[in-house]
Amino acid sequence: MGLPVNTRDEYGSDYEFLPGTVHLVDVDGALNVKKSENGDVILHPQPSSNVNDPLRWSKKKRSFQFGLVWFWAFMLATSINFAGPLYPTWVREWNTTFGMMGVSTALGFLFLGVGVCFIQPTGLKLGKQFCYNVCTLIIIVGCIMGAFSKNIGYFLAFKVLAGISAAPVDTLVEITSTDLFFQHERTSAFSSLILALYAGSFLGPVATGYIAGTIGWKWCYYIQIIIYVPLLVAQIFLMEDTTFKRAENEEEALEEGIMEQIKSIRSGEQQQRQQQPADSPEMKEFGDVEVASDSSSSQLSQTPYTWLQKRNWVHSEQGEERSWFCIFIRPVFMIPLPAVVWGGLVYGFQMCWLSLIVNTQARIYGSPPYNFSVESVGLTNVSVFVGNVFGMFYGGQFVDWFTVQMARRNKGILEPEHRLHAMLVPTLINAAGILAYGLGSYYQAHWAVSVIIGQGFMGFAMSSSGAICLVYPVECYEKLTSEALVLMLFMRNMISVGFNFGITPWITSQGLKGATWVMFGLSLAINGSYLVFTFWGKDIRRLTKPWYGKISDPLFGEFLRQKKRK
Repeated sequence: MGLPVNTRDEYGSDYEFLPGTVHLVDVDGALNVKKSENGDVILHPQPSSNVNDPLRWSKKKRSFQFGLVWFWAFMLATSINFAGPLYPTWVREWNTTFGMMGVSTALGFLFLGVGVCFIQPTGLKLGKQFCYNVCTLIIIVGCIMGAFSKNIGYFLAFKVLAGISAAPVDTLVEITSTDLFFQHERTSAFSSLILALYAGSFLGPVATGYIAGTIGWKWCYYIQIIIYVPLLVAQIFLMEDTTFKRAENEEEALEEGIMEQIKSIRSGEQQQRQQQPADSPEMKEFGDVEVASDSSSSQLSQTPYTWLQKRNWVHSEQGEERSWFCIFIRPVFMIPLPAVVWGGLVYGFQMCWLSLIVNTQARIYGSPPYNFSVESVGLTNVSVFVGNVFGMFYGGQFVDWFTVQMARRNKGILEPEHRLHAMLVPTLINAAGILAYGLGSYYQAHWAVSVIIGQGFMGFAMSSSGAICLVYPVECYEKLTSEALVLMLFMRNMISVGFNFGITPWITSQGLKGATWVMFGLSLAINGSYLVFTFWGKDIRRLTKPWYGKISDPLFGEFLRQKKRK
């Protein structure tokens, strides 16, 4: 079923519908499609007739399931980034160096990045719930090992296990959010998950400082175990798998149906149709979403899963039929799509600013003229977290609202590039934050300059720009959401690995002042590259449309397995 390439009469000029271009708002209120509560935002994707479709769940249930995943992601982010304030203590106790502590951070991100590539196909084959449960078990084992650390080797082993167990945070939790939320809610969901990542990364060290300063650093591990065990119980008895297979070419069929309705409205046929109510689909309400019953649907209502079925660790009934290897290799085919590579590059550099703070805060604030205690060093992260919260609202709720307004101005049509206009604010604020943090520390300015302004500004920019740069490629290439996320998050982690390996010798060689100015320039160049897609993003989508159409075939990539068999 093909989409119309151009539409003339409806919009007064040619309008080209490329991948990512969708009708988001029913500006006339006359379209017979499933819409949000306010009645004019079109639901993408449309909820199916299958009673097990997560998009048919009530808003309360969707929010609860998302909350479980959010807290799980928060805890795993805490586990992989909590130890920053302890570096000076461990350097003394274990007779090691700050360089080795930087290596341990890089090792965690290395296994996080590699783990993404293996966790994603496993989750799509066996269910996301399986991966969440298994990874919780792995991190519990890792925390037990960490509590008995006697040298840097134990900590390196913990970092490996923490990286593997946190891998779903960088792929499956984002896919879970797309299972539970519609397109007009997507940036809010992504920004919430990014907040979980940064909240764990920055509030974890705050707790670490107080715990280590009062009852000893081993309790940083014990307390995590105390939290993870009941969390695992909650996952087993309360979490539901959100994997759901939707009809192929669903979005194309929806757009084609909308175009047909628009033509009917313009020609007056809609008025005749309204005089025949028997032809209109019956509307039934499920939760907060109106869903049209459709007896011709290929996804007719099925028997709801029983409580015991929901408790299964493996959920393959809605899983991928493709081979594990095919799912594993498919993200490689996304490399020719510039928007996806751009998203991974921008998000990767946000992690560089995170690593900058994690790897330098103990040395900066634990030394003259600040001479902060371990507790106070950890407390500086509160500023980053506050910035993250403001960034979440800006990059999430505000950007979603802004996008809907842009679509209304564009006769109801959403272009993915509409979101990119919001990148201007985090681009400028992040650059200013890097200067305040680096130069403020170098010139030994009052701690408020580097902590409140520097870390706060960077926190705002990291969470807001991260959500925008992840959602933009996903909207451009909707059918390849899973593959796009894996490639972007793999790139993010590999950039972070390189940065963590190099930051300590870099600052030692060039000095904090010189390194700060280089990072300032990188920040403006990388974040500011959004302008390329703001102006030429639609042209790029037009050029990549043939390749996107080719690799959108779910079986594209299976030929590799067939060749291997031969």
